[in-house]
Amino acid sequence: MLVDAKLPFDELDDLVKRTQQGDQVAFAALYEQCHRRVYALCLRLLADQAHAEDACQEVFVQLWHKIAQFNGQSKFTTWLHSVTSNIAISYLRKHKNWLQKVVSFENSGMDEASIALCGDLNGLDKLVLRLPERARLVFVLHAVEGYRHEEIAAMLDMAVGSSKSQYHRAKKLLQEWYEND
Repeated sequence: MLVDAKLPFDELDDLVKRTQQGDQVAFAALYEQCHRRVYALCLRLLADQAHAEDACQEVFVQLWHKIAQFNGQSKFTTWLHSVTSNIAISYLRKHKNWLQKVVSFENSGMDEASIALCGDLNGLDKLVLRLPERARLVFVLHAVEGYRHEEIAAMLDMAVGSSKSQYHRAKKLLQEWYEND
């Protein structure tokens, strides 16, 4: 779930409704309530602090522009979760360098020095950031965020079997790293 445990859900719903009516103070409160979790999801998916900050900012820009589209058929946090995942994945696709687009090789995750700068991460989060890109994306979306492999395959434009394979790969790497650390 994307919301920090500060406000009861009815108060969160009130902030959403007021934001939908253009209340900037309510939007600021909504930002304060949700930004840490949005950033954490962006960081897990992108494995880069600067990119995660940019994607997090983009989430809230889009949230301001598109909050009227939230119709209440699901929880706001579920909708925000989906928006965040989609923006982070789009951000990742947009910012791959030209060589990665031409030559097929896999990004590795964040390097140890960069991970060390992320002071408030626990052991598992630090290991997840080391995963190769596709394995990390699938692992975070499936194990952490609860998406099904069919949904992940559609989001990442891959076969369902590839999603399952990348998930298995991620679990195996995490287990090896955990046992060796």
